[in-house]
Amino acid sequence: MTAIPPALRLDGAHVTLLLLPRGSSPEIAYWGPRLPDGLDLAVLPSLRSRAVARNALDQDHTDALLLPTLGAGPTRQPAFAAVRDDGRDWTAEFRLEAAEQAGPTLILRLEDPVARLGCVLRLGLHPDDDVLTQDCTIVNRGDTPLRVERLGAGAILWPQGATELLVLDGHWGHEFTERRTALDGGSFAVDTRRGRGSHEHVPALIGGQPGFDEDSGLVHGVQLGWSGNHRIAAERLEDGRALVLAGLLLHPGEQILLPGEALHAPTIYATLSETGLNGLSQRFHRHVRRHVLPFSAAAVPRPVTLNTWEGNYFDHDQGSLKAQADAAASLGIERFVLDDGWMRGRHHERAGLGDWVPDPGKYPDGLGPLAGHVVGLGMQFGLWVEPECVNPDSDLHRAFPDAVLHVEGRPLRTARQQLVVDITRPEVASRIENQIDALLRAHPIGYLKWDMNRDLLAAASRDGRPAYHRHVVALHGMIDRLRAAHPGLEIESCASGGGRPDLGMLRRTHRVWTSDCTDALDRIAIQRGFSRLYPPEVMGAHVSASPNHQTGRVHTLGFRAAVALFGHLGVELDPLRMTDPERAELAAWIALHKRLRPLLHGGLHVAVPKRAGREARGVVAEDRRHAAWCVMQTASADRRIPAPLFLPGLDPQARYRIRAPGPQAVPARTTEPHRQLFRDGLVVPGALLVQAGLVLPEMQAETALVLTLDAED
Repeated sequence: MTAIPPALRLDGAHVTLLLLPRGSSPEIAYWGPRLPDGLDLAVLPSLRSRAVARNALDQDHTDALLLPTLGAGPTRQPAFAAVRDDGRDWTAEFRLEAAEQAGPTLILRLEDPVARLGCVLRLGLHPDDDVLTQDCTIVNRGDTPLRVERLGAGAILWPQGATELLVLDGHWGHEFTERRTALDGGSFAVDTRRGRGSHEHVPALIGGQPGFDEDSGLVHGVQLGWSGNHRIAAERLEDGRALVLAGLLLHPGEQILLPGEALHAPTIYATLSETGLNGLSQRFHRHVRRHVLPFSAAAVPRPVTLNTWEGNYFDHDQGSLKAQADAAASLGIERFVLDDGWMRGRHHERAGLGDWVPDPGKYPDGLGPLAGHVVGLGMQFGLWVEPECVNPDSDLHRAFPDAVLHVEGRPLRTARQQLVVDITRPEVASRIENQIDALLRAHPIGYLKWDMNRDLLAAASRDGRPAYHRHVVALHGMIDRLRAAHPGLEIESCASGGGRPDLGMLRRTHRVWTSDCTDALDRIAIQRGFSRLYPPEVMGAHVSASPNHQTGRVHTLGFRAAVALFGHLGVELDPLRMTDPERAELAAWIALHKRLRPLLHGGLHVAVPKRAGREARGVVAEDRRHAAWCVMQTASADRRIPAPLFLPGLDPQARYRIRAPGPQAVPARTTEPHRQLFRDGLVVPGALLVQAGLVLPEMQAETALVLTLDAED
């Protein structure tokens, strides 16, 4: 067996992880900005040597274990806890048996002969990347069942100064709401028991130096790649540092490992930035693009989409839909998605869900004529589905009345008049998969909007045990099989909007429907929080009708389009109800998005702190030759004269032509230099834009201004 070195090291482009292979499991010695190459790590154990604390165990131990467990010394929250049916083996003290490093991956093999457990920890940190990934697999080596009560992929260590947390909270229609709180002592946790992710608690946590903002402060971030019940907790250690754990949230009896069986914890993704939230977002975005997404936006541009929901709801008329498709194609739209209401008996939300065949009254010849018409116009055809749910009034439920997640003897509680299908049962999953597969084979469907509109409540399978974890495993398997059978298929992750935004889904899907709220003013905050973690090409952002269907607010088309421009652009309205001038303006915005799309979906996300009712976010190309910004006035300014806008990320040595491109109009109250922005533009040194800033035209509340910057040769 190869000897284990005194210290283990992984390096990214700008970060370093150091582990000490001692104690119950390896100790996290360092996680922070990159250390110089060639360091003598043999001295590291000596640097971590300390006297036994007073009133403590006689043997020294560390709180910063990579895999904290019960009974191993530290009285901290565990990443792993389990027990056998007789109440034994509830403690665990793993010993490192082997450490193998293969390129960017470190594999640690641990054993606990007393509790008869095996453990494999995998840590990855690519040299061109700055996101650390951690995975953990627990194996029952005993001869009796093991009940797993808690399992995370390990711990992430934050420094003493990380005492302020940024949490993405919210609710339906207001997802990704940013909230700050202190972590001065004790612990803080976010979790969900809703079974499908959560609108309230995104599986992520950000922490840093007090007052950190977009461009300043040391900031750490942790995400969990899991689409179901989860828990992320940060706990202040006695020496002032903080330990962050992320993993499965399990119900009693949910995970029972028979002898020889294994359980895999979802992947933890962690990174840090010395330059505030902008740097943190950029590192997460790069990793998602390079190592998570099943596509490359550079190779496959994100098609501008029209989704029919808010334009039609359940009222499907083929003649009108074909006319809408004609109008969409004339606007420059590239994908037409038929939303809910196309299935047999689906005239409202109370029936038809679960029967994935076209309604004969609405589509007497099936979906072929409409799909063929859309494709004939040069657009892709997409379809809404909700495979995990069923109405009691459906053929699926009548054929399998017991094939829903529920506790026998308890009442069936519906939400949105639907139940959750037990897709952990192969025969049930196969029926659903076969119907969807038949649709995909019979029609030119290149896209599925995969929705999930209810929480899992008392979600037991046929054996009576909780099935929350098994449901997510089955969901991932179903998507993987459909994509394997249809390699060109793209899928959108939707769960009543942004209720399932995680890297577990983004490994197998192509975008997230960010929120069911399409109001442009509300979307500014929603999209700000979303962009902390995920790149803009997966952020579904649609131009909706005015008045807005959720809030009733009235906004100009320019404001609605500018807010949606920087995501995966779509349209959520009936274009036949627009006037000719409105259609012409929308077509111009779509053309602008297409022109900027390579930059928007491949560049570096940047933002400036929100001040005086004004927000500004942009994208800068990797080579810093091009940039685009959206300045949004969310409320009336609290100062008579606006402060300059600073544009970080540009090359100070370059000269940029800055423009306010059409279809934007020159504001009524403005100056000649400002009017020049709307004509040929102004040529300005990058250093002035970064450090001195630009005074913008006067902006009214709930308006926006898009700026483009191109370096002059």
